Amino acid sequence: MMAKPEKGTVLALVSLLLLSTWFPVSHCAKKPVTVGRKEDIPFIRCQVCEKLASQLHDQVQKKQAQISPKKISEYEIIEIAENVCNLKKAEADWILKIDIVEKGDKLELVDEDTEGICNSECKTIEKACQEVMGYSDTDVAEYLYKSKPTVDSLIDFICKDLTGACKKKPPPLPADRTPGEAFMPKPAKEAEMEKMLRSMEGMPGAPSMKMYSRDDLMNMKNLGEDDDDGDDEDEDGDTHIPSKLGKVLREKEGKAGDWKQKLKENIKTTGEVLKRHANKISNRVRQWWRGTKKAGPKKAKSSKSEL
Repeated sequence: MMAKPEKGTVLALVSLLLLSTWFPVSHCAKKPVTVGRKEDIPFIRCQVCEKLASQLHDQVQKKQAQISPKKISEYEIIEIAENVCNLKKAEADWILKIDIVEKGDKLELVDEDTEGICNSECKTIEKACQEVMGYSDTDVAEYLYKSKPTVDSLIDFICKDLTGACKKKPPPLPADRTPGEAFMPKPAKEAEMEKMLRSMEGMPGAPSMKMYSRDDLMNMKNLGEDDDDGDDEDEDGDTHIPSKLGKVLREKEGKAGDWKQKLKENIKTTGEVLKRHANKISNRVRQWWRGTKKAGPKKAKSSKSEL
């Protein structure tokens, strides 16, 4: 017998997917797009390479510990190497904990205790990391898999032998360089929300989550956390909008009228259609099961008579 999905989980997923399909982009506040400062990359390339190598070593070790006693495969190492410079992936979260600090005629990468809001400095480190790694991810993965190097050996291999990122000293920093923004710690709830949405990337409609504002996503976080008292209503077939979703829509009421009503109607209609399909499939399964149980003894009896 299949386990019944929790009501909260189903409501949260269905609501998020419906919203990603029907929310007009014009009604959703967009986060300003930040870009990296390419002119800063020559001054931090070697430091980024060293931190990249250190991260690769640590993440491979952690992955091996997670799946032990099974041995980590070369494919799993390649996956880490491919994602370690991509801020859309969890393997690149280390970039969010680094601040670029100007000291004299140099730029230094300073490790922070918490993740920061990703502005131009964050994007600059990501870009530098991608330039260093280039198309060498498979070579790095092969070296990690076959040689099992120490951190220092891996740094030398990537930053000197393979990419040459640390073969020469960085140039002095221009005196007229525009200072970067200050490091701003990211609120814990925002970090949690981003991780949750990132974990839903493989689901249909999930990429459209980018169109929501930060406040919208925070308000939608607990869409499915309804009280158990509503279970009876749900079983009776009443389709309703979760209270948290209603709150989000009400906050936009001043700017939206028609689309709000249309969204409600679409959610209700889709809920009814989904329920009808679910009932139809359930009935077919029951009919098939009953037919199988009835056909079983007859088939056995027929086979016996033939013998």
